[in-house]
Amino acid sequence: MDKYYGTGVALVTPFDLNNQVDYKALEKLVNFQIENGIDYLVVLGTTAETPTLSAVEQQKVLDFIVKVNKKRLPVVLGVGNNNTAEVVKSIQNVNSSEVDAILSVSPYYNKPSQEGIYQHFKAIAEASSLPIILYNVPPRTGSNMEPETVIRLANDFDNIIGIKEAAGDFEQVLELIRLKSKDFLVISGEDKLALPLVLAGGAGVISVIGQGFPDQFSKMITLGLQNKVKEAYDLFYKLSPAIDLIFREGNPVGIKSLLNDLKICNLNVRLPLIGASADLQQKLITFAKIFK
Repeated sequence: MDKYYGTGVALVTPFDLNNQVDYKALEKLVNFQIENGIDYLVVLGTTAETPTLSAVEQQKVLDFIVKVNKKRLPVVLGVGNNNTAEVVKSIQNVNSSEVDAILSVSPYYNKPSQEGIYQHFKAIAEASSLPIILYNVPPRTGSNMEPETVIRLANDFDNIIGIKEAAGDFEQVLELIRLKSKDFLVISGEDKLALPLVLAGGAGVISVIGQGFPDQFSKMITLGLQNKVKEAYDLFYKLSPAIDLIFREGNPVGIKSLLNDLKICNLNVRLPLIGASADLQQKLITFAKIFK
């Protein structure tokens, strides 16, 4: 599964001034990633504000990205829900000619036990003809996928190929890497921990900031995978302040502000999120000048 090594980006959904999907901006965003070294695209994840998109909008966004991408990069589709039956139904309806893999978040809000999490993903794995990347993000879901549960799933189902790990617990990352098989992918779900994870034996990152600085961020991850530690950290320390900034007022509020400065899309987000403050916008504009 070399295609999922390196830098994937969790794409935003651009909106126009009427808060409708801005397809011209989306085309610009996708091409910006492809032309600047990103390794794969992640569509309709949390960063895409997927809960605020109707089912019709979600399908149109996916179809449009597939059309623009023209199979230049692998496409990973976010399919997650706290209703297992709904996830299974959604996955069964995915067109495997459009999508290369599924990213599925651990059930949120319900706070299932570890056995409940296992059974949820067991049902998904048995329903999917596509590779599956698990997604662990306890700050959003309210429960943690423990390493033993992840490894059990990986050992039991060949199509569970990796995990996007965003627990904010580096000891847990190290335990996953220690326990995993050679081919199982441990992917950072946190931009700030992506480089340390790669240097510890991880496969890369699914990034938010990467879509604002695709060239620099993907170079940093590639250097990490090549074990060029000093060169990788030189880039990390340049990018690090922006990582803090883009999450200061929520995601994708910050990254849309950065993309607005880059003239890719505007600031608009859908409620309950609100656009970036003038203070954050100015800080990101000032930072981005470093790379212009």
